[in-house]
Amino acid sequence: MGAHIPMHAGPVQPLNTAIAGQNAHGCPASGNTAVIGGVAGPLRRSGLPRQRGGDAGAVGAGPVFSAAWATGGMPASCLAWARLSRRVGAKGTPVARPREKEKTMSTVIKGGTIVAADRTYEADILIEGETIAAIGKDLKGDKTLDAEGALIMPGGIDPHTHLEMPFMGTTAAETWESGTFAALSGGTTLVVDFVIPGPDGMLAALEDWHGKAKRQASADYSFHMCVTGWSKQHFDEMEKVVARGINTFKHFMAYKGALMVNDDEMFASFQRCAALGALPLVHAENGDLVAALQQKYLAEGLTGPEGHAYSRPPEVEGEATNRAIMIADAAGVPVYIVHTSSEQAHEAIRRARQKGIRVFGEPLIQHLTLDETEYFNRQWDHAAQRVMSPPFRDKSHQDSLWAGLSAGSLQVVATDHCAFTTEQKRVGVGNFTKIPNGTGGLEDRMPVLWAKGVETGRLTPNEFVAVTSTNIAQILNIYPQKGAILPGSDADMVVWDPKLSKTISAATQKSIIDYNVFEGFKVSGLPRYTLSRGEVVWSEGQNSQPRPGRGKLVERRPFPAVSKALSQWKELTAPRAVTRSAEHMPIGV
Repeated sequence: MGAHIPMHAGPVQPLNTAIAGQNAHGCPASGNTAVIGGVAGPLRRSGLPRQRGGDAGAVGAGPVFSAAWATGGMPASCLAWARLSRRVGAKGTPVARPREKEKTMSTVIKGGTIVAADRTYEADILIEGETIAAIGKDLKGDKTLDAEGALIMPGGIDPHTHLEMPFMGTTAAETWESGTFAALSGGTTLVVDFVIPGPDGMLAALEDWHGKAKRQASADYSFHMCVTGWSKQHFDEMEKVVARGINTFKHFMAYKGALMVNDDEMFASFQRCAALGALPLVHAENGDLVAALQQKYLAEGLTGPEGHAYSRPPEVEGEATNRAIMIADAAGVPVYIVHTSSEQAHEAIRRARQKGIRVFGEPLIQHLTLDETEYFNRQWDHAAQRVMSPPFRDKSHQDSLWAGLSAGSLQVVATDHCAFTTEQKRVGVGNFTKIPNGTGGLEDRMPVLWAKGVETGRLTPNEFVAVTSTNIAQILNIYPQKGAILPGSDADMVVWDPKLSKTISAATQKSIIDYNVFEGFKVSGLPRYTLSRGEVVWSEGQNSQPRPGRGKLVERRPFPAVSKALSQWKELTAPRAVTRSAEHMPIGV
């Protein structure tokens, strides 16, 4: 499938792993510790290891920690063994020295404040090649990037996009080239798109999606696979899809007659996910009821975009969310609810999590900031441009979504970026069910969330990092390769300037569609630089351009530990027959 980033072993695996009899470098093992920034020991999950003589991150403490390969990461004994093995063959005969590799250019980001999901501290960041090599004070490199007065955060991850998606008789206008460049300009360095299988099955569709992305993407990318029916072919192909680096499968409870799956099909797929260690995703709306309401309102002469909102009330989302969680629990698998838009859906998630059920919720930046009055605009184009599913809700639902993000019952902010032009939307004049569903947001997700969340006090900067990057990296099992500022992590970062501001306008956006649902929003807080794998790919005030083909595929391993935990608990709590002796049974029956 072309160039790709190797799969990471899991969210809490150390960055240096050892095999039996050897340390992480293939040297004879004298212990299982690694040397990190001069401190022997494993990399702690919480981030910075403690320095000798002071707390990690303390001003003047010197380098806090460094990637193991700064010296190969080898202790002195290991370095000596490695030098000897290069000079002497297996039988003691001299061998030729390999040619030294060319020195990798290094970059230091200086003067900024690092904001992670769990801490904020001042330090420099040394980048060597595509990865973070060290974090500390007074680091040196070949090049310097000025972050004075700025915040340095992990690059954003948008786990919900539909670039060039064929849907409702047309294809989303946003291309992989324009969409990924728009993402980078807004601080997002990884997009996760949905592969929708056709008649030829999942693997053929994956090749098609990857072919487009490989040619066009400026940012890194990954995929979810959609399950739009159920058969032996689906059962068999899911295992092959997981082997190709996809650990998530999406199920539509909406779009009857097209993408929708029935409960029994979803249950079968969820069971397959459990067996494979994959995570099911769900678009939760009661598709049968939506279809009935659509016909009802059309028959009553309600044909405009407002009919879209009327036909998909919050109750159909809440009911479907509750049902999806119940089915996942019965199948023994976690579940991720995409585009959670209402209090009813959030309440179902919140209640399940209180019971210990593993469920994740994903509100969209649109649902956090826009409401259903958009559909009652007298300009048909304005209203239709904002048609998406679920639709924008009454403003009262927004407080619930914001509270969920700060309280942790909702974990991720995404976009569901599926952008159609005004001309494409006009196919639905006279029949709101024909309006292609989808809006944009890739470019504006992080600036709008910062302005409406951090600047208003609804979110802390650390919570902002969590819901835009770190949480989803952990959920998708690519942490700390992505979503982290740690030695060994990919150098995906955004140097965020809280003083930069703009008014959002379709006239100046990078997206190729002809409108912006956030038109007129004034935002403070924008990327000064966006770095993807160590390279500045967006710079404020400079003539940054798309770089088609630069993006790489990020593969993701499955979740065997989670599946094992759930299966163990299911076994312990499974229904069991009561053993009754003869004296406890009815006589003569």
